[in-house]
Amino acid sequence: MKKEEFPSEKDLDQDPKEETAAKAETAPDQGEDAAKPDQSKSDQPKAEETAKLQAEIAKLQQEKEELENKYLLSEAENQNAQKRYNKERAQIIKYESQNLAKEILPALDNLERALAVEVDDDASKQLKKGVQMTLDALVKGLKDQGISEIAAENAQFDPTLHQAVQMVPADDEHPKDHVVQVLQKGYLYKDRTLRPAMVVVAQ
Repeated sequence: MKKEEFPSEKDLDQDPKEETAAKAETAPDQGEDAAKPDQSKSDQPKAEETAKLQAEIAKLQQEKEELENKYLLSEAENQNAQKRYNKERAQIIKYESQNLAKEILPALDNLERALAVEVDDDASKQLKKGVQMTLDALVKGLKDQGISEIAAENAQFDPTLHQAVQMVPADDEHPKDHVVQVLQKGYLYKDRTLRPAMVVVAQ
């Protein structure tokens, strides 16, 4: 029969907690390593998110630049349209009396033809005087509106001001390319030819 072994006094004096702690110190430290996450795996999602955000920023920047360019182009077109409108409006205001003046010129021609007729009796002279007064008033009104007669008699022929309807040989009194006779007066409206003068030109 085996003799029962009783714990020695040394064994009785050892605290069980100390024994457990001692075992823990000698055991390999696997819990700490298991608790640590894989650093390479945790960094990968962050890098992908950063790249995605950078791509989105680049796209938004490009869209912003495109919108700015469209705005600048639109603004330039609006300014050009405004300039064209102002120019056309200024032209309309400047030459607003042109059509009316063209309608008046034939009446002016008829008054001048009437004054060219020779009269002898007093009644006709009084009538002619009235026609002259009417013509003078009309000419003054046209001048006030910027309408003036084109100088043509003995002037050098200018195709922008004169319309040649007949040619005659040049001589000492009428040099070549000069107006010999005015058949119908021409008129300027400010800086524009309202009606060219119909003339006979020496050649």
